Amino acid sequence: MAEVSEDRKEVEERAAANAAVVQEYRSTGGQLSGPMAAFKVVLVHHKGAKSGVERVNPVAYREAGDNIAVFASNGGRKANPDWYHNLVAHPETVVELATETFPVRARVASGEERTEIWEPLKADAPMFAEFAKTAPREIPVVILERI
Repeated sequence: MAEVSEDRKEVEERAAANAAVVQEYRSTGGQLSGPMAAFKVVLVHHKGAKSGVERVNPVAYREAGDNIAVFASNGGRKANPDWYHNLVAHPETVVELATETFPVRARVASGEERTEIWEPLKADAPMFAEFAKTAPREIPVVILERI
């Protein structure tokens, strides 16, 4: 029973931390402070795959041509983050990038496209290389295409 409480507590703590980042992001036009200042961050809206509840998560990104690439690392945990499953179930959504909000369609990159985005990310941000070592799965790279 304690494990469930600890899991719930971790989820609640991450939700509170995400909410604080979202609030700061919106109030500063995308300029974050603290550890998040080191990353380019986009706010990804997503609808719960089962619940249909609308949520927003701050996610590190890189440009991928005219698109945005985000990474479902989930801190190297064994499972993909909920937002990933939600985007797979409901790929048409919106993102907030700095002061701009626009519609996107999500798709999971594979093969050479994934490698061309993922490998430079690991070199530039070694924490993602560490996540890849600890996660017992291939970390998905999700392309958010403007529509």
